[in-house]
Amino acid sequence: MNQELPLVEKYRARRFDDIRGQELAIQDIKTFFRSFPRKRALILAGPVGVGKTSLAIALANEYNLELFELNASDLRNRLKLEEVLKPSIEQQSLFKKGKIILMDEADGITGTDRGGLPELISLISKTSFPIIITANDIYDKKFSLLRQKCQLVNLKELNQSFILGILKDVLKKEGKKVKEETLNIIVKKSKGDVRAALNDLQTIISFGEDILIRELKKEEQLGDELEFIEISEREKQDSIFNALKKVFQAVTNKDTINVYDATQAELDEIILWVEENIPAEYSGKALAKAFDSLSKADIFKGRIYRQQYWRFLVYENFFLSAGISSATKLKSNKFTPYKKPTRILKIWLSNQKNMKKKSIIMKFSKNTHMSKSKAMKENFLLPFIITQEERDNLDLSDEEMQYLDEKKQAIIERMR
Repeated sequence: MNQELPLVEKYRARRFDDIRGQELAIQDIKTFFRSFPRKRALILAGPVGVGKTSLAIALANEYNLELFELNASDLRNRLKLEEVLKPSIEQQSLFKKGKIILMDEADGITGTDRGGLPELISLISKTSFPIIITANDIYDKKFSLLRQKCQLVNLKELNQSFILGILKDVLKKEGKKVKEETLNIIVKKSKGDVRAALNDLQTIISFGEDILIRELKKEEQLGDELEFIEISEREKQDSIFNALKKVFQAVTNKDTINVYDATQAELDEIILWVEENIPAEYSGKALAKAFDSLSKADIFKGRIYRQQYWRFLVYENFFLSAGISSATKLKSNKFTPYKKPTRILKIWLSNQKNMKKKSIIMKFSKNTHMSKSKAMKENFLLPFIITQEERDNLDLSDEEMQYLDEKKQAIIERMR
């Protein structure tokens, strides 16, 4: 074999006997092939690196079949599927006794009417050859119709002993030696991904074992930093809960205005927490008084932003703490499950919509050789200007097409 090949390709399983830990999946694949065309397509589902593509290659080799391989990331939409997949399911193999069509990484296919999924489902019903589809997440709701058309085989994540055995076999064939401790680190890092393990082993063989240890230390350090961020966020949230409990349930006194000092949160965030949880604690006149104080805090917040009068922070803080607290003198000591602000979610959703709009405008301006500013001015008409055919040319995502459809419908409703 070519010594320059990466280990992943050089030692890729070529026969069913080469594949470890997937015995049940192999039996299901054989049954599917023998019973074809009872089901015309097979989905191999499972996490990255468990051998989905290798199983398809092994099936072709076992039965002397031509393997016609497509990558779904290059066949996202209906037009391309018609151009490439449709001829492949109609043409006979020239040199082999049959053919298998492998569609790798199906997660990238779009699911709209003009997308690839409806066309794929249609072509499955017409194919003269078995179609094998690989996917990491086949349980996305957009694949519901596809799952009904196909036989589904779930591949399990390989345990560490299987991966360790594969690495030792490869080292034996390569005539190389690596410390057992280093192999265990590779296996642990791989998290069930054979491909990742073989790539790490290649790095060790090429550059020595020290490089892996250095990278591992970097990952551990990054993990510690992420854990610290998570703990800090939890501590901040806990401190906000405690501050809200003091504002709503403790007697108002001179210390009330300092209640937010320990939260490590900005007043802009606190105002959202207070707004969300006032109705959980107050009712009647107390509720009205609390919202009145909240509105005054918001007025001072606006003045701070407009006029840059940062001394008004004192007043914003006062109305958020003592103002809210003094809305009632009848304090309780009940347990209240305070909620995160829903307005943050609404703001996030709004930002997501703006991102879709900007993305569509960028694609449209590039495709039409129009400036972005001019395309932005045409934004109101884009749902009507961008036809179904042009959506394919612009390579719009499912979310972008859904955004256009919803905006078009909203405009039509307003015009009625």
